[in-house]
Amino acid sequence: MQFSQIPGLQEVKTTLINSVTNNHVAHAQLFAGVEGSAALPLALAYATYVNCLEKVEGDSCGNCSSCSKYNKLIHPDLHIIFPVTTNKKITKDASSEVFFPDWREAFLANPFFTFGDWMELLDGENKQLLINVEESRTIVKKISMKAFEAEYKVVIIWLPETMRAEGANALLKSLEEPPAKTLFLLVTAKQEKLLTTIISRTQRVQVRLFNDAEIRQYLIEEKGISEAQAKRVTYLADGNMREAIQLLSEEDQDHESKIRDWFRACFASKLQDMIRMSEEFGSLPRELQKSLLQYGLGIFRDSLMYKEVGTDLLRVDENSTDNMVQKFSQVIDFSKVLSLSQVLNDAHAEIERNINSKMVFMDTSFQMNKIFKQK
Repeated sequence: MQFSQIPGLQEVKTTLINSVTNNHVAHAQLFAGVEGSAALPLALAYATYVNCLEKVEGDSCGNCSSCSKYNKLIHPDLHIIFPVTTNKKITKDASSEVFFPDWREAFLANPFFTFGDWMELLDGENKQLLINVEESRTIVKKISMKAFEAEYKVVIIWLPETMRAEGANALLKSLEEPPAKTLFLLVTAKQEKLLTTIISRTQRVQVRLFNDAEIRQYLIEEKGISEAQAKRVTYLADGNMREAIQLLSEEDQDHESKIRDWFRACFASKLQDMIRMSEEFGSLPRELQKSLLQYGLGIFRDSLMYKEVGTDLLRVDENSTDNMVQKFSQVIDFSKVLSLSQVLNDAHAEIERNINSKMVFMDTSFQMNKIFKQK
């Protein structure tokens, strides 16, 4: 993984590169970013750069023996641990080493993949995924040995918030005083769940979500889609690159007309249309149901922005969606936006919990109708 393969985020890249060129590499760093951010790709790009044998300006070379092995995640001095559990295939002694071929394949297919994607791939039958204490002890043993060929031994801990307390405690001494030329890179999506003792021993690298221009450029250049499709997907993704990539795989992306018709039916109290569309939405794939709700949230947000400050803060083209943003801005106020957004957020959470989708959309329709009718 090279920095050039990650769109935008130049301010973070510059900070990381400068730490190497100025010989200020912190031995334990915490890459903190919500799911769908570039926290994991940045950590791997940084590790690649640190051990690159022929660095170029602003990036690793991508061609030396170290980079070639890092790009395939097969470097002998790169150690990656992550949450696992037993499944039908691995019924006991689950570990990162056992599942690493699957994890590597998932990362190489989509560097922005999430804990949910990994959990689904693992098919652990609703078991809790954890980094157990044995993983920590194994890492401590590995870093005590001499490096095979790299300048730095690198340990990447993906989602350290899934470590039990005893596992985290087993790493504390190594995080505070690691062997020479050892680099710990922790990648978290939920920093608030980390032990304070872990946070206090690491230097934080905050990774923001992507902006619209960064996602749009990536989709056009890397995925080869049209400008119009890239704009539509970018709006739905709302800074989350994993969501953007997921949306590209969906067959039906006509969110605009679906949301427009649904909101109009709820606003006008058209009961038959509300029932029909609830049935239709409830039959869609779960990811598409969630993205529809996310799109609706964006419309409410932009409608309020348009009402209060005009077009300056709109993320969507002011002339698109059949002027839906402008039209809704005439019938909603701040109080209604809060209520409507809460209803859609609740629906999104219920669908994630696998509650009957048709019932969720039906209940959501009636709640929106009630809010629209409020004086």
